[in-house]
This record gives sequence, structure tokens and C-alpha cells, in this order.
Amino acid sequence: MGRGWRGAAGTLPIRTGGSRYLSVTLLLLLLLLLRGCREAAAQADDGKSVYFWETGPWGRCMGSDCGPGGSQSRAVWCAHVDGWTTLHTNCDQVQRPSNQRNCFRVCDWHKDLYDWELGAWNACVPVSARTLWTSRPFACSGGEEGIQTREVSCILKADASPAEDAICEYFELKPRLEQDCLIPCPRDCVLSEYSPWTSCSKTCGMGLRNRVRSVLVPPLFGGAACLNLTEFQSCKSGRCAGPEGMYSLRVGPWSACALPQTRTARQAKRRKGKGQGLRERAGVKDPETRELIQKKRTRNRLNRQESPFWDIQVGYQTREVICMHRNGSAAGRNLCAPWDPPLTLRPCVLPKDCQLSDWAEWGPCSKTCLDPASPAGSRARSRQVIQFPVGEGAECPPLEDSESCEPQGEGVPPCSTYTWRSTEWSDCRVDSLLGQQDRRRGNLTGLCGGGLQTREVYCVQANAELLKYLDDLREKDQAGQTQRQQKPSVPPLLSITFQITASRPVENKMCKGPIPNRSQLCQIPCPIDCEVSPWGAWGPCTFENCDDQAAKKGFKLRRRRIINEPTGGPGNCPHLVEAVPCDEPRCYAWRLVGLERCAPDDGTPCGAGAQLALLRCVNGNEEEVDRNLCTSSPAPEPVPCEVPCSRDCVLSDWTSWSTCSQTCSSKTIEGKQTRTRSILAYNAGEGGAVCPNSSSLLEVRNCNEHACTVYHWQTGPWGPCAEDPSASALNTSAGFRAGGGQGSCSVGMQTRKVMCVRVNVGQVPPKKCPDGPRPSTVRPCELPCKKDCIMTPFSDWTACPLTCDAAGNAVKIKQSRKRLIIQQPSNGGQECPEVLEEERDCEAPKVCPGFRWKTHKWRKCQLVPWFLRQDRPGAQETCGPGLQTRAVSCRQLDGTQADIGECLNFAAAMPAITQRCQLPCQDDCQLTNWSKFSSCTADCVGVRTRKRALIGRSKKKDKCKNTQMYPLSETQYCPCDKYNAQPVGNWSDCILSEGGRAESVLGMKVQGDVKECGQGYRYQAMVCYDQDNRLVETSRCNSHGYIEEACIIPCPSDCKLSEWSNWSRCSKSCGSGVKVRSKWLREKPYNGGRPCPKLDHINQVYEVVPCQSDCNQYVWVAEPWSVWKVSNVDLKENCGEGVQTRKVRCMLNTIDGPSESVEDYLCDPELMPLGARESRLPCPEDCVLNDWGPWSRCDLPCIRSNSRERTAYTLRPPSVGRQCPDTSDKEPCSLNLNCFNYFYNITDWSTCQLSPNAVCGSGIKTRMLDCVRSDGKSVDIKFCDELNLEKTWQMNISCVVECPVNCQMSEWSPWSACSQTCGLDGKMWRRRSVVRASQGDGRPCPSQTQQWKPCPVRPCYLWQYSDWSECRVESVVCGDGERYRNLSCFVSDADGDAVGGSVDEELCGGLEPAVNGDKRISLKEACTLPCPGECYLMEWSDWSSCVSICVKAAGVDFGSVRVRSRAVLAQEPENLQLCPDQEWESQPCEEGECYEYKWLSAGRLNSTRPAVWCQRSDGLNVTGGCPPLSPPEDNDACDPPCLKTKSFCSEAAACMCEEGFTEVLSPSGQLDQCAPIPVLEIPTAGGKKGDVKTSRAINPTLPATVQPGRSGRTWYLQPYGPDGKLKMWVYGVAAGAFVLLIFIVSMIYLACKKPKRPQRQRQQNNRLKPLTLAYDGDTDM
Repeated sequence: MGRGWRGAAGTLPIRTGGSRYLSVTLLLLLLLLLRGCREAAAQADDGKSVYFWETGPWGRCMGSDCGPGGSQSRAVWCAHVDGWTTLHTNCDQVQRPSNQRNCFRVCDWHKDLYDWELGAWNACVPVSARTLWTSRPFACSGGEEGIQTREVSCILKADASPAEDAICEYFELKPRLEQDCLIPCPRDCVLSEYSPWTSCSKTCGMGLRNRVRSVLVPPLFGGAACLNLTEFQSCKSGRCAGPEGMYSLRVGPWSACALPQTRTARQAKRRKGKGQGLRERAGVKDPETRELIQKKRTRNRLNRQESPFWDIQVGYQTREVICMHRNGSAAGRNLCAPWDPPLTLRPCVLPKDCQLSDWAEWGPCSKTCLDPASPAGSRARSRQVIQFPVGEGAECPPLEDSESCEPQGEGVPPCSTYTWRSTEWSDCRVDSLLGQQDRRRGNLTGLCGGGLQTREVYCVQANAELLKYLDDLREKDQAGQTQRQQKPSVPPLLSITFQITASRPVENKMCKGPIPNRSQLCQIPCPIDCEVSPWGAWGPCTFENCDDQAAKKGFKLRRRRIINEPTGGPGNCPHLVEAVPCDEPRCYAWRLVGLERCAPDDGTPCGAGAQLALLRCVNGNEEEVDRNLCTSSPAPEPVPCEVPCSRDCVLSDWTSWSTCSQTCSSKTIEGKQTRTRSILAYNAGEGGAVCPNSSSLLEVRNCNEHACTVYHWQTGPWGPCAEDPSASALNTSAGFRAGGGQGSCSVGMQTRKVMCVRVNVGQVPPKKCPDGPRPSTVRPCELPCKKDCIMTPFSDWTACPLTCDAAGNAVKIKQSRKRLIIQQPSNGGQECPEVLEEERDCEAPKVCPGFRWKTHKWRKCQLVPWFLRQDRPGAQETCGPGLQTRAVSCRQLDGTQADIGECLNFAAAMPAITQRCQLPCQDDCQLTNWSKFSSCTADCVGVRTRKRALIGRSKKKDKCKNTQMYPLSETQYCPCDKYNAQPVGNWSDCILSEGGRAESVLGMKVQGDVKECGQGYRYQAMVCYDQDNRLVETSRCNSHGYIEEACIIPCPSDCKLSEWSNWSRCSKSCGSGVKVRSKWLREKPYNGGRPCPKLDHINQVYEVVPCQSDCNQYVWVAEPWSVWKVSNVDLKENCGEGVQTRKVRCMLNTIDGPSESVEDYLCDPELMPLGARESRLPCPEDCVLNDWGPWSRCDLPCIRSNSRERTAYTLRPPSVGRQCPDTSDKEPCSLNLNCFNYFYNITDWSTCQLSPNAVCGSGIKTRMLDCVRSDGKSVDIKFCDELNLEKTWQMNISCVVECPVNCQMSEWSPWSACSQTCGLDGKMWRRRSVVRASQGDGRPCPSQTQQWKPCPVRPCYLWQYSDWSECRVESVVCGDGERYRNLSCFVSDADGDAVGGSVDEELCGGLEPAVNGDKRISLKEACTLPCPGECYLMEWSDWSSCVSICVKAAGVDFGSVRVRSRAVLAQEPENLQLCPDQEWESQPCEEGECYEYKWLSAGRLNSTRPAVWCQRSDGLNVTGGCPPLSPPEDNDACDPPCLKTKSFCSEAAACMCEEGFTEVLSPSGQLDQCAPIPVLEIPTAGGKKGDVKTSRAINPTLPATVQPGRSGRTWYLQPYGPDGKLKMWVYGVAAGAFVLLIFIVSMIYLACKKPKRPQRQRQQNNRLKPLTLAYDGDTDM
């Protein structure tokens, strides 16, 4: 019961019905249980039924043959009623079931012999009629659930004989026998409101007035029939002055057209006589006369209707005229004498239906190739017209027929297949990715990185070569030129050779698949600049070639190395070697490593001595070699020194020589080096060596004494790669082509210029430079292959559509063809031709093909034969109404004869071939035709006239001279050609001037930046009206149809940022840090410009990259200690406690040593040497030690058991009796104090770094490796390298920066055809599509993908009917007549339903006569003019609007319908009994509107009683459709009124429910519905019937009422509360009843329990099945 469309109104009765029958259900259950108990007891008393036969299921059908010869078996045993098995002898053997039977053995081939037979579905039966204990709902809502059944049986297909269901079930499950259905609720007839009252049917005396209404919805599904459509009311306009007319002349309908019996014979005789006379007379004529007569006959024959397509026979029609009384009875004709007798006989055309020939054979299939995937073709057939319809005959059916087809037979070639092809990719360009800001930089050369390349895409025929081969092969077969039998050949399809040539392009619409990409990202490798190290120190003076030492010239060389190798190899780096000439060159020399300690001569402890030099032998590159190679050079002599004695002055060792102040020497500049030493102890007065003065503590020497004349080799750029004449022929022919790139075809040579250059001077002779490092001037290179221009063949010529002008002459147009460049030439290849497009004139016929109808002269007016008319009153033999015909032929536009079928297919509607005519009688006035109007002298103010004249005897007749009846002239104002123009419609989109051409039909290319902004124009249509406010061509108003107005499309502006700032200094002076640069926002994007990158809160974008600082880049440099400043008062011995100071500076360290002072913060403050020290200056004869040496390194790991030490040695021994202090110092190793662990630290990856000239594309991410001390400080990388720690990190990886690709739109398509051929609302559209979507930070796609502009306004001309004329009955009062209407040409603006004024029919000349799409033109129809006093049917009303038969809330729809009706009109009260029945007819329609109906009420103005009516949801007041309503007597006191079913307004002005129903309130406290409630009758002692008590939920104080016909009181139990929910006592009563039921069932079961019996036995004895109670979730269970 739970359908989705069922609403609350439909389920409510079912729930309340369940509560009502609760007591009945309990009683029935008790009766069933008691009956079962009695039958069980009866079985126990019958001893024979203790044992019974039990059977198992039938087994599988077995047998050797298929069909009915099989057998199946089952088990049979004897059982006791308690369920246990016993011996067979205990059961009755007579009743033993069979354990075997014959069966039909089914095999697989039976599937073709047997099948299910499905019967038709029966009528839908309500579920309530089939369900026990279910009451019918009291109200239908939407529809009622039902069930349909059908018969399903298994049959033998051959003779439809029945078979066992098991046979069909073997193959297919048995189809269902039932299905759900829906029985629609009855729908009553719905009527409209009454029309206003008509006027009184009589102007005097007693008459009737009527008002009518129409049917809106017919009665459906057994609904109530329509009420009367007419309401009558008597009326009396006043007393009649004289007697009323009681009789009227009534004419009947015209009879069918018939031929007079003697007409055919007389015509044949007449034709025969005429023919003989002509032939006889023709014989006496001369040849010229006979020729003239023959031409006239031919012309007359064309004018006569002798064509085989027409067989026109003129017959006659009659009608009856009777005299009618007002009461509807016929009277004598003499009572209607005053009227002139109407026409009762007229000629007519005998109707003949259209006759067609048989269908011709089917034509060839339009599809001539094989391809199952392509759409099927079509073929056509036709038939010819044998007899055109004449008169009212049936029209011709279609003359052509078509059907889908596929080509048949052998040798059908495959269909052409099409695929996309593309040209080669263009060169990669970076500038197309640049933003506006980047383009303004001006210099765009050298751009690299990510770019964009484009190509053209075009469509070609993929299997053109195969089809051409098959065509050639077919032609050879047809010509008999094949020689397969004489000479074996390769199979045809295997012998196909395809040339590698470009395919011919075709129109792009032929390719159906996705269009390949027309652009792609590409990469231009960025050139890598050469990076070189600083210059090294000058080497020794060495020979240029040590193997040839004959020359005395030598050079000192200094070198630098390549740090980053550039693109193209090291040849693009600057020079790496510089040389200066020198004297006394040597190939090998001793290099001083150090000096040994000073050793006194002769073994004395002090005094003069010498220091031996520590030497090594090096070559010119400072590489150590065998010491024997330096034997030719004298070794440095020992350095004299002195070991001070105990009383001598003690000096420190010399410091190292400083960096040379100059790199070279000249006359004015000399290089100098210095070294110093200091006094460590003074001498002891007399007898000791005296300390030198301060000048002796400083030594200066010359350095870099070579002249400042530096030479180096300078190279020019490499020249172009040219062919090497000396190369072998193999090299010239061998080559390859790398994937899509520039292949190398041979090896060539490149040369460059090499010259010797003197620094700051210029080129010098080559001998000035050493030959060793001279660069090469020639190198091999790869010659790129020549690429010729490759083009597609010309496409086929475009079609030549036939265009004709208004005169029917062909308009000359041009056709064109194109070709595309697939590969551009390069490297000296063949150039492309200049002509890519050709154009020529189309060959057009002189006359456009077309057909038109030609009408011939009307034949003589033909009257009804005189022998039929002679008895008619007033008839004359030679005059009266007649009929005339004419011939119609088909012509081409040039006038030549054409087949009649061509005009039927391609020309307008065929002109009429018959028309009525009038032969004037003697008494009739005869006039000439109207002349043409005279010319106008002036528009709008003048007049023009036309005239006609009386002819013949009419000139003398007085009645013809009556100019009012027969005017001889007409005057009218001259046409006023005044026009006014005005704008109409909205402004179009802003449209730029169309500078670019539209997308090519053959090739689709990605253009550059199409102009998207700037000044454009928008258009508004102009409309032109004449003085009658009729639409005319805009040219009448001297307008081209538009108003133009300049407009601006704002140009997109990209996000603009500043230039990058300079890189900041590395955040760390030692190890890896970061450096930062930034940009800031200068201008936000607008109008769809490129978006900004992600900015921070201050509108800046940063780039942070790791950096590495050399820990030795800045070093502390300490000057020598100053002289001791002794603090003792007694300074005679100049010893004791004192202070020494020195200057410490931070200096930039270079390869030559510290060079210049820098800020102190750049050096590590932890490593800063002391600038002052306090110590004791040794006194004379004290022991003097040198400064402490460096601490030894602590062994790792750092533990306190390890230690480090430093040493010193004695410079001056003490005098006798004095001791030297310890010469060694030791301290434990402490972690992070004097001992450190070291490890590598890897930084995070940097952002993707691009070349400075790159915008996007491939880049590099870097990270740094530095050495970190265990205290977290970064130190020089050498500390980690010395530990040989493992390094497994990759320091550089490639990365890609997404390119900012702007959205690329296609060019605008050509303007479409106008959306309307005429009118004001026509629009033309042009569209564009996204060729390439934006990527990255590229400019997004514009939202405007289509533009429109108005079409020039053109008037819409259409054929329209005029209104029907009144029913015309000739010169009589009533009867069967005709009404007419005209077909006129109207002008319209196609805006809404309004139609403008009528215009000349010539303007509709090009339109096929049709009204609202209906080509069946009807200009007259039969009608009936009622006689006075007659009751008659009105004309059919208009079709009602389409109405859906639905339930809006439930979503159920039974279709749509529309209806029209005819109401009755009466004129005499006495004739009401003679009125015909009203009529209505309906028809299905589409897309009907779903309406709802509801009751409305409002207080009347002149009464206290409100008016209640039914209203449709569209606001229309109707009769019918609303639910049944019993309006209360007085409903005014309740607001809102009580409109719910079974409700009324109480005395307390509250809506209450009638007796037997309870109120269900809405959340707002208003009455929502009246629900039926169960009735519980309680008998009382006072009578046989029960008193009835009434309990009201709203007002319990109301007095109890006694229901008529019932004694006692009735209590209405109200299960619902004021909120509409069940009350708690309902649940309590339900629970108590359920417990009581369980108790009763249990007690009955225990009382009736007998020996246990199997459940199957009770089923065999047809015991009642246990009744199952199912709870469906409703609250009323």
C-alpha cells in the first residue's frame, strides 16, 4: 500500500479503517481456533487416520530419448500422525500413491520448438476487491492501486498446442502472471464560466435570451457528465405593433455533383461533326492558310483541358427550397410567396480523386562504399500523377519515398576515411610567453628557456592511395588489360607502394575526431656562460719548450681554470693563460719549502751559525719532479743565523714575506715584499750582543720584477660550418636525423681567427706569445641537412553554389583552392612558392534552374444544359451562372516546356483550373473592366481615379444609369509615402573592426595575439514604418539598417611588479646560508590581465636561494708585536712584567694572500687574534723561549682521557744556575671547548633557478653541503673532508618552472545567418573557442565566447485568413448556405502575436500559400443559418488549452487532453423540446498544464450569505473539478470559512466536523481535516438500543444530542489529540488487546492439544493455515 504517489489524504482512511475492525478481527481469530480444536478432536477419535502415506518430490526426468518417453520416480512411505515412519502394511494399500510416472524429457534442441505464450493483460482490478478485511477508501486520491492478471502457458510453436510448463521452464523462468496497475480516479466534467446574456431573441413579444459556457476538461474515467452548457431566460422587449411573421423560406444543401444523362453522347457527336467539317474545310485551303490553322489548333489545344492529367467534367447540382413555420413544421410554398425564389440549379465540377502510378524501382543507394561505422545511405523511389484531383476530390499523397540502405554486392570499395594531419612545429619562441611588462623591456634578444611553438592542423583523406589503387585496378579489369593468367603477379593489395608525399587537404568538417594540439610548450636551451677562476700566481721563468732549449727566450706563465664550462665547449671561454717574457729561463728549479733550526758553527752552544734550506725540485707547472732534474741549477745556500748566548739580545724569527705589492714592474712601479721580526729579550749590559735598532727589524725585497708586458692568445668566433673538401665521400653521404630536430648529414669544418694580443695594446706578432697554449684555428663540425619546402597538393576546388538574382539570372561567383606549407625550407633547401591560394570564376548556366506554373486562357463560361434549366422560373437559355476552366502547364524559368512533376516538387502551389462565371442576361447591366488608376501628381495631397463604362444595350437602360448602383468612376487619395525610422531592440556587443580573416576551412592555425581590445562599434537595428504604421524595408528610410556607436573594449592589463632587487649578501660568512632578492607590486591586474604571483602581506614576492661562503674568504691578519713596554719602575735591566700590542685587521683573502682590509664583522670574531698580551720580558741571562707553537689536534672522539699539547724551543740558554721553563704544554680535550666533532649538513632545495634570459622551462634546484662543528658552528669544508666522511647527496636536480601560457582563443567565426528571416528580433552570432587554455600565471580566457549583432530589419510577410463572413443564404431567411473568408497578405514584425496591416499580394508572391503551417487553404465552408424560432447548435468553440490529467502533489500523470464544445441556442420558449443535444469532442495533446482546484468563498455585497465557488490554479473560475462540498447553512461567522469536507461553522464561530468525524488541527490551530472515528455502542438498561454519549474535543460543555432514529447515546472515542497525533490511551488499549489475544490463544491451544501431528498432514486435509499478523509500522495497529 505504500506507493510513492500516495498522499496523506489517501492513507488516512486506511489507518482509521484498521482501528475500526480491530474487534471484528479478534472475534474471527477466536472462531477459527475453536474450529481447529474441534476438528483435531474428531481426528483423534477416528483410528483409521492414524497412519497415512507420505510422498517425496518427483525426481529428474530420465530416459534415453528426448521427448515424452522419459520417466521419473519419487519416494513413498507410511508415516504415523506423530511424525515417525512405520511399516507399509500399516497404511491402506488401496490408497498408496504411485511412485513412478511418465514425463517429458527435455533436450537443448527443444528450445526452438517450445515457447511461452503470453496472454493479454486483463482489466485492472482494485486491490481492495481482492483483499480480505480491507475496506474501500472513502475518497480517491490520484488513483487506486490495482492488479492486472494474464494467462501464461507453454505451447508447441508449430500448432500452438499446449504443453507442460516444465518444458518451457527448463529454458526460461515462467513470466509473471500479475503486475501492479493504477486505476485513475473519476474525473468530472469541468466547465468555464457563463458568458454574458445575449440580447432577447425577439424585438417584441416573448422571447429568450441565452448565456453559454464551454467545456474545459471532459469527463474521464467514469466521472460526472457535463452539465448543460446553455442557460435560458425568458425576456419580453415589448408588445408587437403588428402580427409576427410566422413563415420563412428555407433552402437545403446542394446535392452531389452529377452529369446529365445525355451530355456525353451529344458532346461526342458535336466533336465528330466539328472535326469532319474542319477537315473538309481544311482541304480547300492553301498551304499557308493550313499552317496558320494548325498553329491556332495547337494553341487552342493547349488552352483546352485535354491534358491526360486532367479530366474535367462539368455537371450540375440542385437543392431543395421549402417554406417553414416558426414551430419547425413545413408549410405550403404559397405562404412564402413574397420572397424571390433562390437559385436551385448550378453547374459544378465532377469531383475526381488523385490517381497515381505504381512506385518505380528503387534508385541507387546514396552510400556507395562499405563502412559499418558510418551512417547508412538512402535510396528513393517516385511515382507519377495520372489524374490530378478535380473539384472536391482527394488530394495527391506524396510522390516520393525514401528508405535507409547499405550498398550490396561484391566489389564495393571501402569508404573514405579521414584523419588529422599537421605541419611541422614552428621554431620555439619565448616572446609569446612574455607579459606586457616583459615586452616593454625592448631588448628581447637572447631569450631562452620555456617557449611556445605552433603548427597548422588540417584534414586529409587517410586511404586516398588505397582507393585510387582500387579504382585503377577496377578500370583495368573493365578494359580487359589485366594479364593475371599469363603472368603471375604479386597479390594486388600487397603490391601497393605509397609515395611519401603530402596528402591533399580537405574540409575540416570531414574529420570527426578530436583536433590535435595546435601549440605546445618547447624549450630553448639557455646558453651557459663561461666562468673562470681568478688568476693564479706567476710561475717561474721557463722555456717555452723544455725539449728545445736552444732559444734563450723564456716566459713566465700564470693560469686560471674553467669553473663552469659554457655551451659550445671551452672554446667560448676567455683566454686561460697569460705570459710575460723573461730572461734566464729554466725548465726545473729548486723551490724553498722551509728552513731548519739555526745550528751554531763548530758545535758551540751559541754564536753564529747557519740554517739549512729545505728544498724540492719543481717544473714550470710547480709540480714536484725528480731532484736530479734540478742538478743543473745551483741550490740555495744555507742562511746565516745566530744562536744568542745567555747575555745576548734575543730576536724572534723572521715572519713570512708579505704579498707582492705589484703584479709586475716598470720604470715607475716596482713590486715590494716585506718581513719583520721583534726583540724577545735584551742583552745583559756589557759583554752581550746588543739589540739592533728598529730599522734592522724590517727587511724589504723586490718582487715581480718582470716587465708589465703581458701577452695572450685571443680567439675570434667560430665561422659557419662549411664542407671539408678533404673529407671522404662516406662522410658526405652518411647522416642521420635526430627525433624531429636538425639532422646531421656530413662532417664539415669550422675556422676561427687566432692572434697574439698584448694587454692594453692590441695585436702583436705571433712570436710574442708562446706556442704551447696557442688555440686551434680549425675544428670539425656537423653539417645540417638541407630541408626543402614541402607543401600539400592543392585542395579540390570549392563548390560553386548556384545563386540567382531576382530576375532568374545566374550570379557569377568564384571558387578557390588552397595548399598548405608543411615544412619550411632551411639550410639552403628549395624555397616555397609564393602562390598558396588560387581563384577562378565558376561556370554558371545562363539561366537558373527553376520551374513555374503557366496558366492559359479561361475557356468559355459553361452553363447548365438548357434542358435542365428550362423549367426553372426566370431561367434564360443564354445567360446565368456557369463554370469555366483553363489549362495549366509547367515551364522552366526560361519558358521552355517542363514535366508537370517538376512544378509539383519545386514550384509554388498549382493555380486554380476552374472558377465560377456569370453570363449576363439581357436585363443585366454590363460594364467594362475598371481601368488603371490615373497617375498621381503629388503624394499625400493629390487624388487618382479609375473609370469604367456601360456597354451594349446597358447604355440605354435606366437602371444601369444609376451611378449609386453601378458607379462608373472611383476616386482615391494618392498613396502617401511617408516613412519614419526609429531604433529598435538592444545595443549589440561591442565589436572590433574585422581586421583578421576568419579561420581557414582547410587548415586551422594558431594565430598570434589577436586584437582583443580597443575601439570598436556597437550596433542597434533601425526599423522603418510607413504612414499606416506598417513595417517596410529600411531602404525606404534611407537607412542601411543600423545605428553605429563607438565603444571601447578595455584592454587587459597584466600584473606589474618591479624589477628584481640585487641579491643580498649571504646570510653566513662561513658555510651555507641564504641570499634573498625581492620584487614588489607596482600595479594590480585588471580587465582579465595576467594574475600576480602569490604576494605576502606587504605585496612583495621573494626569491630565496642557498649560498655558500668560503670560510677563508675573510681572514684576520695580525701585524708583528710591538716592543715590550715594561711596567717595572727600575728599568735599568729592561726586563720584568710588560705589555705587547699589535694591530689586527680583517682582510679579504685572495689566491695571492690577504689583499685589502674589510669590515671586521666579515671575519669570524671567535678566530680574532689577540691585539695585546701581558707577559714577562726575560731579564739578561734568563732562558728565552720562542712563542708557543700551535696546539696539536685532539684525537676523536673527544673524551677527557685524550689531551693535546703545544711546544716551544730555547732561543737563548740561561746562565749558570738558572733554569728554562717547560718547553711543552698539555691540556685535556674537552668537547666543544678545544675538541670538536664535525659532520656534513645538507640544506633544503632552493627554488627552481632559471637562466637570467629565461621566463620558464627547465631549471636547476640546488642545495649546499657545509661542514658543521659539534657546537653548531659552520666551519671550512676541509675539516669534514679530512675525516673522509661519506657524501651521498645529489647537489643539483633538474626542475621545471611552469610557463605562463596565455589563453589562446580562435579567431571569430564568420557571422552566422540571421536567426530569423524577418522581423525585429533577428540576431547574427559569431563564436570563438578556446584553442589553448591558460597555464600557470598566464592570462585567463575571456568569458565572452560569442558575440551578437542585430540583423537588418525586414518585414515579415505572411498569408492570413480574414474573419469568416456571416452565413449567406441567397435572398432567403434561413437554410444551408456558405460563409467565406479571404486569404490576404499581411505584414508583421514577428514580435508577439500581433499581425500588422494588409499589403499588396505581390509581396507574398514568393511564399507558398499556407496559414500557420497549414497548406490546405479553405476559403469557404458550409454553414446553417437558423430559421426564426429554430433551436440550433452554435459553432464549435475554440479548442481549450491543453490540460494534463494529473495529481500535482503525487506526480501522477495520465496524459493530456483538450476539448471543444457546441452549446445550444434557443429563440422560442415553445421550441425548447426540439433543441438538439449539446456536443463536445476531445483529442489528446502534448505538454498539458497540471492544474489544481480549490474552493473559494467571499461575502456577498448584498447578502449576509457568502458566495462559494471553485477556482482553478491558474485563476480561472470553473464549475466542476473541486472535491465534493456540502455548503453549510450559515458559514459567515467563521474566518477563514469552513471549506474542508464534512466540516461546518459552529455557533461558537469555529470550524467543526460533522457527526462521526473528529477534528485534526494544523500546527497553527486551524482545521486541517475531518477524520472518521470508530463507533462504540454501549447498551443501557433503559432500552434495547444503547444510549449514545458524545465527547467533543473542542467544546465538551455542549449538550448531548440525540441522533434521529436511534435510542441511547453514542460515545465517539477520539484517538487523535489537538496536534493530530495519537493519544496515549490508544497505545494502552492496543497493548492490552494484544496481551488479551495472546492469553486466549494460549488457553485454547492447551485445551485442544492432542498427539503431535506433522504439519504436512494438516495441509493435506485442507486445514486452515495459521493467520499471520504483520505490523507495517503504522500507529493504528
